[in-house]
Amino acid sequence: MVTIQISDTKKIGQHHDLIAIPKSAYEKFLAWEKNYGSIREFIPTASEKRALARARKNFSKGAYSSFNTLRHELDSHR
Repeated sequence: MVTIQISDTKKIGQHHDLIAIPKSAYEKFLAWEKNYGSIREFIPTASEKRALARARKNFSKGAYSSFNTLRHELDSHR
């Protein structure tokens, strides 16, 4: 039997989420976190965001080359 005691339920509902998992799963997570650390998310700069928007616009217009075409063009210039 598992007994969980929560002292202040108002805090959990307002700003926090409570997730109950088995202790073994939590210990595995802690071991993984110790080995790998937190994985940082890629945050693009403003210029990278503009370049991505431009690339998406060109793609939607059909202004792109396939990988095979690019490879053929690069090989032909050798």
